Amino acid sequence: MKVLIIEDEAPAFRRLQKLLTEIDPTIEIVEVLDGVSDTIEWLHTYESPDLIFMDIQLNDGISFEIFDQIEVKKPVIFTTAFDDYMLKAFRVNSIDYLLKPIKQSELQRSLEKYQTLKTQLSDSQPKLQELVKNIQLVQAKYKSRFLVKMGEKMMSVETDNIACFQACHGLVHLITHSGKKYLIDLTLDEISKQLNPEKFYRVNRQYILCYHCIAAVHKYGKSQLLIEPKLTLDDQVIVSSEKSTAFKQWLG
Repeated sequence: MKVLIIEDEAPAFRRLQKLLTEIDPTIEIVEVLDGVSDTIEWLHTYESPDLIFMDIQLNDGISFEIFDQIEVKKPVIFTTAFDDYMLKAFRVNSIDYLLKPIKQSELQRSLEKYQTLKTQLSDSQPKLQELVKNIQLVQAKYKSRFLVKMGEKMMSVETDNIACFQACHGLVHLITHSGKKYLIDLTLDEISKQLNPEKFYRVNRQYILCYHCIAAVHKYGKSQLLIEPKLTLDDQVIVSSEKSTAFKQWLG
């Protein structure tokens, strides 16, 4: 198999090269490119490889600019440190989206997926894109981690570690199951669209709660519900009478 790697960080390229060699020593890396412009020139000049590994943030722009200027004829596996572009990635001919640091097991599954698609579709690009749209878009629907602020620093928090999101005085905070609180630059409306509705629920204007952070639910007032969280929050979490029925159905 011939692969093209588009990556502007040398350590990331070396790690990917090492993992590919360990998984399949017969894989041939035909070229390593680090920018939008040189990638477009290369694809114009040379025969397309079997598979492309593509970072999103390159040294001269965003890799999606490549698709705007040239037809990419082969499947792409995106490799990036952030999942913000996941939905956009699956609108082009991507078959997978790997988050850095890439794990060997995840890379191997991506290569197996490529081989399966290749066998089933006989390298038929229109069919490949159709299958990608139907299968991969479901996987890309929900965020696996969120970028938060710590003073002048930023870090990612895995969605599985999030207990709730809280809006207060125009600010939104992400709160982990361990009680750590981080500022996040999104509204609750924006956040709710990126979460798995089986795991998270927008209980009121202030809170989005994870199912696993709810210890108990009590009757409160007239047809309202009072949520008892597993961690200490700044305010009582009350579900209105209008939402109480839907909330109980969500609880199962």
